[in-house]
Amino acid sequence: MQPSSDIARLLEIMAALRTPGTGCPWDLEQDFASIAPYTIEEAYEVSDAIARGDLTDLRDELGDLLLQVVFHARMAEELGEFAFGDVVNAITTKMIRRHPHVFGNAEARAAGTAKGQWDQIKAVEKAEKRAARIARGLAPEDHGKGFLDGIAVALPALTRALKLQQKAATVGFDWTEAAPILDKIEEEIGELREAIASGQTAAVADEFGDLLFAVVNIGRHLGVDAEASLSGTNEKFRSRFHYIESELAATGSSLNQATLDEMESLWQNAKKRRQTIE
Repeated sequence: MQPSSDIARLLEIMAALRTPGTGCPWDLEQDFASIAPYTIEEAYEVSDAIARGDLTDLRDELGDLLLQVVFHARMAEELGEFAFGDVVNAITTKMIRRHPHVFGNAEARAAGTAKGQWDQIKAVEKAEKRAARIARGLAPEDHGKGFLDGIAVALPALTRALKLQQKAATVGFDWTEAAPILDKIEEEIGELREAIASGQTAAVADEFGDLLFAVVNIGRHLGVDAEASLSGTNEKFRSRFHYIESELAATGSSLNQATLDEMESLWQNAKKRRQTIE
């Protein structure tokens, strides 16, 4: 079998890998749950390639992510649920429907986007999806669910916290300004101190989570995305620590040999160096 730029070839490859008797043993033993972590990992690797500005890697990582879509679609096809073509049909239908100002009739295109139009379209889609589930004898997806239950559990925790807060805010459950949230953060720090003093591990974890949630909230009110902000800080930490490592190596020393005071001094130098560059 030869490589090809045609999506049909990728579908053929996946079908061959999943064919009992002649396929790949590893691919054959996978299911939706076992593949899900790889799907998330590939999405992060796409994001990483973008952050690094490496378009060659981005091409390859997008291919890896596409493979995940094909893999899930193939398993669904084997169960008689849907195939890759149905996935494509679903997303093209959604994109056309959600952009009437681009793909609609002359009147819709002339009207442009209207306030609340996106939410109205999504509400119609949700109603149709619910009706389709009922028609198949399945429970409606919103059966027994609350207002916030549509926020995916698998999202990174900081991102999910932000989305939960944003959705709650749409019905007025929100602070009107940032200042009270700073007080809330101080309150959460106090409760964390009490939990630490109690020595109860579960209480410490609970209060620490409350503190993080409050920090995400202040970021939201200040227009700062917690996930993106922390990613920036992570990279800043990595860069400064690499500076320490490099400077020690230049003097014939190493991280294992250096004292904390030596590393702290180099850390401060790294901060000054960054400030000078900026």
